[in-house]
Amino acid sequence: MLDRESLEPVRLLHRASLFKRLAAGDRQKLQVIAANVDTLFIVASCNQDFNIARLERYLVLAREAEVNPVVVLTKMDLADQPEAFAEKARAVQPDLVVEIVNARDAESVARLAAWCGPGHTVALLGSSGVGKSTLVNTLRGSDSIATQAVREEDGKGRHTTTVREMHRLDGGGWLLDTPGMRELQLSDAASGLAEVFDDILALTLKCRFSNCTHEAEPGCSVRDAMQQGKLDRARLERWRKLAVEDAANSVSRATRRERADIAENAAQALSNNAGRRPRR
Repeated sequence: MLDRESLEPVRLLHRASLFKRLAAGDRQKLQVIAANVDTLFIVASCNQDFNIARLERYLVLAREAEVNPVVVLTKMDLADQPEAFAEKARAVQPDLVVEIVNARDAESVARLAAWCGPGHTVALLGSSGVGKSTLVNTLRGSDSIATQAVREEDGKGRHTTTVREMHRLDGGGWLLDTPGMRELQLSDAASGLAEVFDDILALTLKCRFSNCTHEAEPGCSVRDAMQQGKLDRARLERWRKLAVEDAANSVSRATRRERADIAENAAQALSNNAGRRPRR
């Protein structure tokens, strides 16, 4: 925080929210994606690139950061049944807000203005080619940000945005555009996982055995729910994959921090001993 008169820093403000992931190619270092965000626009497109597993990963990030997520489905003008994509997204969580837009149409995008008012910061996350840059251009009323077409055969796009960039809106809000992410490894996201998959966790608490693997044990509430059609096995497998990934990455980072602390303490001890004179 800066003093208005002297412009000198007077107080360090704590982050209101923080999005992070493991740095690509490095399972040890965390990379900050965005901070001090009020709302997260999870951008996906109404085509073959739409992916529930990827959507769940972004939701885990949002819930872990305690930021309000809004799923924005683009390219509705190119889809025969865009509402079908919205129904799949809403099925992930009962209270999830899902908006379908044509990112090139200002009237269509105007429905997102409720989250972009004065004093509010919105971050956009999504894979390459879903229309994040086009969406930012339309919200800003400008075409200054470059965009690229996607491949017709699979709906995938190339990176247009290569750096994080803040954009001010006429209404007073801020947009944070981020590069498309090919890799999004979770770490230290147990709370986010628990919230996104709260239906599965509630079932696990009803199992007869606390260490139930949900495979062959008697009295397993998870398998009972699948047999009754109340739980999709694919969703269970996605939860297992993310939980194992998060646990493994979190333990790996914790082990590295512990080793770093030991090495630092040893180095400090050697430094202290070096300054002592030997006894005669």
